[in-house]
Parts: sequence; structure tokens; C-alpha cells
Amino acid sequence: MELYTKKKRWKIILAILGILIIAASLFYTNMLVAKFAQAERRNVRLWADAVHRKLRLVKYTDAFFRQLRNSERQKVELLADVYKRLLRNDNSSDVTFYLNIINRNQDVPVIIIDDKGKVVFYRNLYPKPDTSQLYFRGKLKEEFSVYPPIPIPQTGTRLYYKNSLVFNQLQYILNDYISVFMSEITANSSNVPVIVTDSTQKNILQFGNLNDVRMSNPVYANRMLEEMKKQNEPIEISFPEQGKAYIFYKSSNLLTRMKWFPVAQIVVIGFFLLVAYLFFSASRKSEQNRVWAGMAKETAHQIGTPLSSILAWVELIKLDESNAKMAAEEITKDVKRLEIITERFSKIGSTPSLEEDNLTKIIYDTVAYLKLRSPSKVKYNILFPREKEIILPVNASLFSWVLENLCKNAIDAMNGKGSITIDMQEESKQVMVDVIDTGKGIPLTEQKSVFNPG
Repeated sequence: MELYTKKKRWKIILAILGILIIAASLFYTNMLVAKFAQAERRNVRLWADAVHRKLRLVKYTDAFFRQLRNSERQKVELLADVYKRLLRNDNSSDVTFYLNIINRNQDVPVIIIDDKGKVVFYRNLYPKPDTSQLYFRGKLKEEFSVYPPIPIPQTGTRLYYKNSLVFNQLQYILNDYISVFMSEITANSSNVPVIVTDSTQKNILQFGNLNDVRMSNPVYANRMLEEMKKQNEPIEISFPEQGKAYIFYKSSNLLTRMKWFPVAQIVVIGFFLLVAYLFFSASRKSEQNRVWAGMAKETAHQIGTPLSSILAWVELIKLDESNAKMAAEEITKDVKRLEIITERFSKIGSTPSLEEDNLTKIIYDTVAYLKLRSPSKVKYNILFPREKEIILPVNASLFSWVLENLCKNAIDAMNGKGSITIDMQEESKQVMVDVIDTGKGIPLTEQKSVFNPG
């Protein structure tokens, strides 16, 4: 009963220790996750601030380009007015003034077309064309049809213009900057999932740090967009050509995974401990079964030999009562043998009591018993005399049992033919007993399992 009480107490102690370990692990992991989450949120805020700063630069650049475009338009309108005044003014001083204005236009390409579509004047066209055969058609018409023409009254002519080379180069730089800006938003180094929509906040223009295959599914894409709307306010952006757009974002996927990490950790550890417990329980139960099976075999073997002898002597007495005296002596020996066997089995699982005894006598008596029950081709050699007394604390019945089993195993290894040598040496406070047989030995692969039960 005390054994089960101790076992129950140890189970409670181990359960409490397990709970404390899990609680400490959860606390520490949650603390790390909280710090990581704080750092991730800071990265998201920094990313959002960087987007706002770049957006302000884009807006400023766009405003600059609108101003530049308006300035070029005003310059062209001024040129059209100059051409109109030049055609109807005969004052030489005014003509010189107007020609100076025209000559100052060194960047905006302009052409004047008559009512038949022929180019009668041009400025800042490269390479310089031949106006005698130049008509307003084909590539020339395509390039100068971006903006509506300015009619010159009373002449039947029209003035066409297009953006200057400097304006086009700056426009290319702006478009490239916007493209890089969009790429940096979607493919950001902070691993922030991003979705860019149009002004309706429904049509997705671009996305980043999201699964491409899943985002191809409209249901998943809309669900992700709604999730981002709930987490953060969208960032409004405006581009010269694309118009208004919105940037939606949320916490990184790594942060989401880290939130579930402690739970996953406990589940994995718990599953591992459960499997380990079941495995070792099954292993222990199997070992116990092998022990009991081995004990049952040993019990049957130990009891069977003297019982068979007693039954044989009883039958002999029935046949001839004159053998009763000799039979009584042998039966007495067998009964004593049964007492020894009973004593051996009664001490299994308990601490053996040690008494001062002569080890030499125990070995000689055990060998004498084994000789009568061993094959005739097995020889026993004891390398120390019977008169040599070695007195020490020992449990005679258990030591004899060990020696019996060693010799029986040796006989099995020798296939019932060979010799068994027993030697004993004293070393300071120890006595060394060597049992040597002429058998084939134990293979290296089985030496580690030689003491396994069963």
C-alpha cells in the first residue's frame, strides 16, 4: 500500500513540476513574442511614415509638373498671339520686338499649319525638316495632336505644339520614380502585406508579401482586403495618370505566426510527452510481462525437479518398502530443496538479508547439486580448495541461485558438452568469483541485451 502511496505522490509532484515548466515556458515565450510584436509594429509604423514622406514628394513633383505644363501652355499661347500680331502689324519696331519673343523660344516645339495642312512654319523640330514638302500627317500629326491647336484669326492657320524635350525627360523620370515607389510599397523590406486599390477601394491594382496563388482567388483577395481595412486606415495616394489610389496594409505574417507559436509549442511538447509516456508505459508493461513469464518458467523449472524426484521415490517405495529409509533421506533433501526455492522466490522484490557465511562452502555445495543434474559430458573444475574459508556477509540461497543460473546458461552455450571452471580471488575488501566455460560466447550484437528480462 505504501508503494502505491509513494507512486501517487510522485505523480502529483511530477504533474506540478510539469505545469510549472509549461507555465514558465509560456510566460517567457509570450514575453519574447510581445517584444517581437512591438518591434514589428514599430517597423510597420516606420514603413507607413516612409510611405507618407515619399507620397509627399510624389505630390510635390506632380504639382511641379502641372505648373511646368501650364507654363508651357502659356508660352505657346503667347507665341500664337505674337504670330497673330506679327502678321497684321507693319511697325518695324514692333516686328523686331515680336521676333525677339519668337527667338527666345528655345525648347517648346511648335508648327503652324495652313488651311491645306501644309507646314508653313516650325520651331525646335529635330532633325530639321524640309517645309516645302512637309504636311501635317503621319507621325508628325500624332506627335502634335496631344494638345488642341491654337487658331490664328484672319490667316486660316493653326498653331500646334507638344511638350518640350526637357519636360518629356522629367516626365519619364517622374513615371520611373512612381514605378519604383509602387514597387517599394508592395515589395517592402519590412515584410508588410500590402494591397493597392483604385479610388473605389474594390479593384486591386497591386499587392505585395501575399501568396500569388491565393490572391488569384477573388474571394480570398476580398477577405484579405476587408481584414486590412479593419486593422489600419488606408493611405490615400494620387498619381498624375492613374489618379487616386489607396494603400491597405496589415501586420506581417511572421507576427501572426508568432502569436500562435506558444500554443503550437505547448501542443507539440504535450504530444511528444504523451507519445513518450505511452511508449515507455507499453515498454515497461512488456518488460514486466517478460519478467513474469521468465519467473513462471523458472518457478516451474525449480519446483519441477525436486517434485519429480519426490514422486519417483514415492513410486519406488510402493514397489519395494525396503528402500523406504534411503527414500526418506532423498525425499528430505528434496523437501529442503523446495524450502530453498520457496525462500528464493519470497525474497524477490525485497531487500535481501545478509548473514556471515562461508562462501567456499556455498560454491562447493551448489556445484555438488549441479553435478547430479548436469549432462555427463560436462565437467566442473574448482580452482581453490574446499578448506579455504572465506567468511563474508552473503545471502546463501540467492548467491547459490545466481551460480546455478550461470552454470545452466554455460551448459546451454556448450550444447551439453564442455567444462565449467570456477575460480575465486581475494582483493583487499572484495572477493572476485570467476565462472569460465568453453562455450561459443555471446555475440557482440547481443551483449548489451544479455541482462534483459525474459
